Amino acid sequence: MNLKKALLRPWVLAAAAAASVPAALAGDISGAGATFPYPIYSKWADAYKKETGIGLNYQSIGSGGGIKQIEARTVTFGASDKPLKPEDLEKKGLTQWPMVMGGEVAAINLPGIKPGELVIDGPTLADIYLGKITQWDDPALKKLNPGVKLPSKPIVVVHRSDGSGTTFIFTDYLSKVSPAWKDKVGSDTSVEWPVGVGAKGNEGVSGNVAQFEGAIGYVEYAYAKQNKLTYMKMINKAGKVLEPGTETFQAAAANADWENAPGFYQILTDQPGAKSWPITGATFILMPKQVPNAQDALEALKFFAWAYKNGAKMAEELDYIPMPENVVKLVEQSWKNNIKDSAGQPIWK
Repeated sequence: MNLKKALLRPWVLAAAAAASVPAALAGDISGAGATFPYPIYSKWADAYKKETGIGLNYQSIGSGGGIKQIEARTVTFGASDKPLKPEDLEKKGLTQWPMVMGGEVAAINLPGIKPGELVIDGPTLADIYLGKITQWDDPALKKLNPGVKLPSKPIVVVHRSDGSGTTFIFTDYLSKVSPAWKDKVGSDTSVEWPVGVGAKGNEGVSGNVAQFEGAIGYVEYAYAKQNKLTYMKMINKAGKVLEPGTETFQAAAANADWENAPGFYQILTDQPGAKSWPITGATFILMPKQVPNAQDALEALKFFAWAYKNGAKMAEELDYIPMPENVVKLVEQSWKNNIKDSAGQPIWK
């Protein structure tokens, strides 16, 4: 299926993901989890299959589902935008590493408003999701957008209904910029939303924003671009008004100290720096330390190694940030150290 068309029809994508499970071919790599990286994993998978004949059967079901499936060992790898803490990895017998980085945006549906025409800051975004700001012509939004005629229209808040790393990144950011949000809601893959309608996956949120006039939702930037959704500029920690995109995502990602992060545990929201996009995060792969099937695990690692080596340009075309070369070396060393077969021998040589 053409990726762009699939993203424009989120229900088709979800159905295709679910339907693909029993149809996986022998030798295909199985994974499940985060919807945040689905566009790039799909693009890499197409190129990899053309080159090697080996496919990727990836269920875009949300980070919560990916964590559950890898804990149950029903897939070769899980994918999550919420990194597990080192103590949780140890308890669950898992290892994790960052695969790619990206940014989230506030996508809106306001006729007559162009992408990037409206500006929002973190506290105002939190107040919308807390239900304190309910109209597009609220004084707080007018103050941030003095040159724009805002409609007197209700705000339709859209959020994720599934366990989601995209939600974790978003709510982690809101917790950092809004004491009220931190106190009342907090951050996790699933939270008790004060207001709004739920939708499954980045695909579902994108679809609902496109459908409902007056809507606002948080999505990975690739979904906003490919669904032609209007996004908002943001004011970052340094007080600068920024456009989302490769440059501002890279600026936030540059602060990540992966070398000194046990278990690669790293959260990139609300980073310092004049050009740092405030809602940036990495997406992670999870695999067992002792794998049930050494051949399947090796095929998955070959795919990830290929993606690191050959997939940077494809990632940048979708406005993701590839992992730096020094981090890739750390990751591949972690494979040698952590991923073993049933006899305790390293899978990755």
